[in-house]
Amino acid sequence: MLSKGEQFPDFALENQDGETITKESLKGKKAILYFYPRDNTPTCTTEACDFRDNLEMFNDLDVHVYGISGDTKRKHQNFIAKHNLNFDLLVDEDYQLSEATGVYQLKKSFGKESMGIVRTTFVIDENGEIMDVIEKVKVKTQMEELKAILG
Repeated sequence: MLSKGEQFPDFALENQDGETITKESLKGKKAILYFYPRDNTPTCTTEACDFRDNLEMFNDLDVHVYGISGDTKRKHQNFIAKHNLNFDLLVDEDYQLSEATGVYQLKKSFGKESMGIVRTTFVIDENGEIMDVIEKVKVKTQMEELKAILG
């Protein structure tokens, strides 16, 4: 898992509209890159709606928000439409960025083991350095943690 003070890896991922977002395109801006397992699951929906409802605060702090999962553009478009999301979701179908950041891990659910994204949030500074990482995110407290980090 990448940690505070490290450079975030280079990436080029498409958003829900097929536009490519890169690490380079984030230069000069702070960004929150939050990794989540799947669109339209209960906890992922709660998390996305929390970001939606707090986006004005992040905009006021000049922080861009991006959700990242292994879902397709079509699934992202449906998720955005269904929940009126007001930020980009990035497609990491091959889990390249998820693996590079260390969030693609062996998970246990109901006694079964499988590989998947562990809910993790990275706060990146204007130079692409990791300001902070929230590992094993607790959705109920995440917004408060982010407010404290971005202070």
